[in-house]
Amino acid sequence: MIEIRRSNERGYADHGWLKSFHSFSFADYHNPHHMGFGALRVINEDRVAPGTGFGTHGHRDMEIVTYVLEGALAHRDSLGNGSVMSPGDVQRMSAGTGVQHSEFNHEKAGQTHFLQIWIEPQARGIAPGYEQTHFDEAARRGRLALIASRDAREGSVTIHQDASVYAGLFDGDERARLEIAEGRRLYVHVARGTLRVNGQPLAAGDAAKFTGETSFEFDQGEKSEVLAFDLA
Repeated sequence: MIEIRRSNERGYADHGWLKSFHSFSFADYHNPHHMGFGALRVINEDRVAPGTGFGTHGHRDMEIVTYVLEGALAHRDSLGNGSVMSPGDVQRMSAGTGVQHSEFNHEKAGQTHFLQIWIEPQARGIAPGYEQTHFDEAARRGRLALIASRDAREGSVTIHQDASVYAGLFDGDERARLEIAEGRRLYVHVARGTLRVNGQPLAAGDAAKFTGETSFEFDQGEKSEVLAFDLA
């Protein structure tokens, strides 16, 4: 079974300095039909104006994965971590018992475009944690690179949930196949460009929810960047 959610069906908020699309209910956007998909709770597509950002604020009991598409995003948190993320960087922050952090675009010109993903952890009250790694274009070109997983395999960041997150870049004849176990589900989010998944055409901002299928073909991409979530 497949359910398609088009880009223009998402929630949207324009705060001037921040323009954000919400794939699932978030903040002032509430849609009872889109509260999450398995443990996947949030995908926000954010564009932050130059010299602005999110001031220090807190989170608890959530696995927060940040994936930068364009520009640079500076991160600081109450665990003592500080970094500047650029395209290809993947960051995981386990909020656990509580963490404070801020995110800023310090550039004088040029927006920061990124996805912030929230995944519910398997257990509440874990110790907060942080991890960041880089996946260059070659690692994602014409394939689905594992960027987050429960067991940190293949160099992915660790998330405290039975979920695997993949990222891929597809153009022209490039194609990839993904297999998942029986009884699991797959969520596909197209960040940029266009491509087909199991013959279904998807464009930037579109998503597809798959249940009852175990084999997936990604092909006919045109400057496409895509994330896929293998969920229990």
